[in-house]
Amino acid sequence: MKGAEAMMKALEAENVKVLFGYPGGQLLPFYDALYQSDLLHILTRHEQAAAHAADGYARASGDVGVCVATSGPGATNLVTGVATAHADSSPVVALTGQVPTKLIGNDAFQEIDALGIFMPITKHNFQIQKTSEIPKIFRKAFEIAKTGRPGAVHVDLPKDVQDDDLDLEKYPIPAEINLQGYKPTKFGHPLQIKKAAELMKIAQRPVIIAGGGVQIANATPELIKLSEYAQIPVCTTLMGKGVFPEEHPLSLGMVGMHGTQASNYSVYESDVLIAIGCRFSDRITGDLSSFAPNTKVIHIDIDPAEIGKNVGVDIPIVGDAKAILKDILIHLMKKEMVNKTEWMENVKKLQKKSMPVMEFDNTPIKPQKVIKEMMAALREVDPGLTNTVLTTDVGQNQMWMAHYFQTSAPKSFLSSGGQGTMGFGFPAAIGAKFARPDANVIAVTGDGGFLMNSQELATIAEYEIPVIVVIFDNRTLGMVYQWQNLYYGKRQCAVHLGETPDFLKLAESYGIGALRVEKPEDINEAFKTALNSGKPYLLDIIIDPSEALHMVPPGGNMTNILFPDRQEPTPKAQCFSEMKKILSPKV
Repeated sequence: MKGAEAMMKALEAENVKVLFGYPGGQLLPFYDALYQSDLLHILTRHEQAAAHAADGYARASGDVGVCVATSGPGATNLVTGVATAHADSSPVVALTGQVPTKLIGNDAFQEIDALGIFMPITKHNFQIQKTSEIPKIFRKAFEIAKTGRPGAVHVDLPKDVQDDDLDLEKYPIPAEINLQGYKPTKFGHPLQIKKAAELMKIAQRPVIIAGGGVQIANATPELIKLSEYAQIPVCTTLMGKGVFPEEHPLSLGMVGMHGTQASNYSVYESDVLIAIGCRFSDRITGDLSSFAPNTKVIHIDIDPAEIGKNVGVDIPIVGDAKAILKDILIHLMKKEMVNKTEWMENVKKLQKKSMPVMEFDNTPIKPQKVIKEMMAALREVDPGLTNTVLTTDVGQNQMWMAHYFQTSAPKSFLSSGGQGTMGFGFPAAIGAKFARPDANVIAVTGDGGFLMNSQELATIAEYEIPVIVVIFDNRTLGMVYQWQNLYYGKRQCAVHLGETPDFLKLAESYGIGALRVEKPEDINEAFKTALNSGKPYLLDIIIDPSEALHMVPPGGNMTNILFPDRQEPTPKAQCFSEMKKILSPKV
């Protein structure tokens, strides 16, 4: 059996169903073997999109997503998507072509040091030197990607290794492996669990911060049970959005720079803070000296490197969130909890104060109104919003969705957190649709982020992938624009996108149905049309460029929430006048 054929067999042994990729010269043996296999390959129109699609597949399913690119520029085009997946602990295996082993290091055509480039942005990195290594390296790659704290793994495939023969009797697939030194801890230390339960029992003002680790561990049932039994309100990080139903009376919403008042104030006033599967990033803590100053911290995480890295911890517990929460509940249910009536009343007041206004009749349309009508249209076909997957891009559209869209189920809100990668949302939705083909999959994006991967309209058109693309169209790089207005004296530089393209004509050129929405009263019907079409669809929604969400200044105290005044945009003509002067013909 050829090495490339063995690779197909190894992928099938890992239960891989779909690959997202783009072929090239150094992958021709791989693609020839793929032609003869039962694996589904989705040809994206750019390698970055292939990586984001694999990432979206992984986040929506919990399984490993796989992306493929050739050597040289193909591999470097994967980098942004692989870094995005790794930063958010998403299990992705990236396969790259490579020049034959005898040419490595000779600056051959389309050769790059793939190992060196991918090393800082992956959990592990392999280069296969001979066909006999294929079974074990593929098995190791998938095992490392999906266990412990998941992450991205890269495998480099020299062309001669794909071409050479492999003796399957001698080197069977799947291989048996022993990953020496890699033994992720699953169960928490019993003494630490007992201490945590004791502290939760006597806490008068406890708060839970639930992060992406709860999502990965499928620990939502245990989280809800703990919150309800111990009467502990829950706020989530961006990556944790969806792990706790946001209509639940104990839900505080998102915490951090763009978080709710209820979340940020409750964390600040807490006496016991239970962080589960979150890494206390700067967007959550702001100024560390003022973050939750009078609280005892219980930190539960499967990655010991994250515990105590940013925030001091009183009770560290290393292990899987689901297993640890189960053990804590066993201890708690033997105890009588401290009365928290006063704390609960305070939380209710904060929740009421945080209730957003979403009914606007303004033109241009407010994004809050768009999200309200989107939820209403979705609830007609999915009342509990449990069969809906939303992906977002990065920037204002991301924060509006995180703040206003009520999630009810885990793995239903997919967004780039650690890297904040523009261009993520649309291709991630393609992967999510393959992971959950029966779900309503909607990519919400700003016009700036959409333009970074708009070529994937060809992908959804050719494969007839019924993803709905919703563009929040304000012809502006909204988050940069907002920051320039707030912190740089309203000196707006390089944030206006101009009037091109016409998104309807762009969609129609790919054969995709599209509608432009300019009036609030037309939003709901437009969403229904897109949902009922059962086909790829694009909605171009013209929103108010002056609208901005509240935020905490970078590095600030998380209770110092700034509510920006209306932003008055600089006339677009002013922004482009200098370039027109340069390009105009000399007289």
